[in-house]
Amino acid sequence: MVRDGYLYGGWRRPVNIAAEVRGSIHDDDAAQRLGMRGGTVAGCIHLEQFPPVLLKAFGPRWFEQGTLSVYYTYATRDREEVRVVVGVPPAGIDDAQVEAWMETPDGHTVCRGTASVGQPTGPTALGALEPENAAPDELRILAGLRAGDSLPPRDVTITAEEMSQRLNVITEPLDWYQGGSPWGSPIATPMLMFNAMRVDLHLSIQAVPFQGATELRNVEGPTKVGVPYRAAGELLCVGTSPKTEYYWFDAYLEEVASGRRVAEMRMMRRFMKASSPLYRDQG
Repeated sequence: MVRDGYLYGGWRRPVNIAAEVRGSIHDDDAAQRLGMRGGTVAGCIHLEQFPPVLLKAFGPRWFEQGTLSVYYTYATRDREEVRVVVGVPPAGIDDAQVEAWMETPDGHTVCRGTASVGQPTGPTALGALEPENAAPDELRILAGLRAGDSLPPRDVTITAEEMSQRLNVITEPLDWYQGGSPWGSPIATPMLMFNAMRVDLHLSIQAVPFQGATELRNVEGPTKVGVPYRAAGELLCVGTSPKTEYYWFDAYLEEVASGRRVAEMRMMRRFMKASSPLYRDQG
């Protein structure tokens, strides 16, 4: 549906696939102890609802040179209705950036930011932010981390089995995820791209984490199923807010055979102070 210069997706009910992970933000008991309404749907799951609307806005080129850049602002629970809204790009413009968000029927904004294709002027929603580093003595949960730290490189291949698992629960399946695509083999969903570039810092972090923001960038995409990639990156910022400690990182995905960079990601990950003994014990 198009109305007043915006494309509207259909109402969908994303599944909280991590509801059984005890002690996580997705677990009802843990989330409610921290003041949430209940276990939350991960932000990366919401990203998968955007592609059909982005295809209407930008065409298949979005999977080759497109971005989706959003800051999460409202946590939803299992199977709560949400829909995607994306601005209509100006006619005749090859490289464009528009507003993008997700909303609930009662008016909450789940995430908000930008979507683009090509090389438009102006920064993305997350690219326009200037994250501030905390002084080292302000950090408890993330003590020892520093901006500029390298992220451990790893080899990753998105498998057909992983894709099959996503297609069992995804709210917006595309034929290109499981069969042939304009690029030959099946392409990855946004969540599988996210998983390929997400970082394990191998820390024993004593706090409940959640996603604060995500930007996916198709550089020379799309990211394909069954292709060997190498992921790496670095910490951009380590900071603190009244309720959380957080870090930002930039990551990338390169094709092993050619060295070609196919995708990049910027992500903010928060850790709740109220969930950490480092704050309960020290005040």
